[in-house]
Amino acid sequence: MEIRPDNTTDMTVEIAGVRLRNPVITASGTCGYGKEYTPYYMPDKIGAVTVKALTLEPREGNPTPRIAETPSGVLNAIGLQNPGVRYFIKNELPGLKKLNAVVIANIAGATVEEYCAVAEILSETAVDMFEINISCPNVKEGGVAFGTDPRMVERITAQVKRFSSKPVIIKLSPNVTDITVTAKAAEAGGADALSLINTLIGMRFDLNKYRPLLANGTGGLSGPAIFPVALRMVWQTRAAVSLPIIGMGGIATADDAAEMMIAGADAVAVGTAAFMNPRAPVEIAAGLEAFCEKKGHKCVRELSGAAFGLI
Repeated sequence: MEIRPDNTTDMTVEIAGVRLRNPVITASGTCGYGKEYTPYYMPDKIGAVTVKALTLEPREGNPTPRIAETPSGVLNAIGLQNPGVRYFIKNELPGLKKLNAVVIANIAGATVEEYCAVAEILSETAVDMFEINISCPNVKEGGVAFGTDPRMVERITAQVKRFSSKPVIIKLSPNVTDITVTAKAAEAGGADALSLINTLIGMRFDLNKYRPLLANGTGGLSGPAIFPVALRMVWQTRAAVSLPIIGMGGIATADDAAEMMIAGADAVAVGTAAFMNPRAPVEIAAGLEAFCEKKGHKCVRELSGAAFGLI
């Protein structure tokens, strides 16, 4: 048992049986494979590192330009560029584990079978948890994203669970009418936890060329602009399911993280904020601890869902 002075806050949290040093996690796609940020902080200073999406085979991603700034946010259409799951296991994972990181592997695919194959391969590794990116287009169903169809959410969750020896986190898409429907579908499929929200679909135009700024046309909107939407969806989801929740979407400060936990999150993920300030995750973790101490919380877990019963 860790012993701490009486005036400090216990910052540990647990997600699906995995203990995290504090509730702050890096969001997938924003920290590469962890080592890119080691000049700024070591991964053992935060709760966990969620690596960039992994597919069965290498992917080149979408053509450029594929990132564009917007007011209080960023649009991206990277297209899941990655070197493939086997390359990650051989060349990236060992270094991350040597740095004492809790590792969450984000899994993506174009078919249910691909998700299952990646999960099965990673099940034999030192990865701690899986985050299933169900915002990917389902090529067998006309390109509709897995995460917008509750029946598909339940099916893909149940199938991945069959091939996984690790806890499975389902990452929910906000691009639906009612996020509680897909949250309940993931719970019914056997998910161990949920993360939300993924990016919102958006676009911008070049007024000189009269063309979209992104070669892909549309992209995923992240950053502070989407924080109120993410907060609302976490709050709704906490009332609808009993699964642990990793809240994300526009968290840029410790106050944002505290709000997200009060709304129902058990942990939080920081993404776009690290593009502006590479030390954002560790600074948010420290700020969250200071917030808890100021409010007299003995453990950060007291924040989770604190709003319920008060509103």
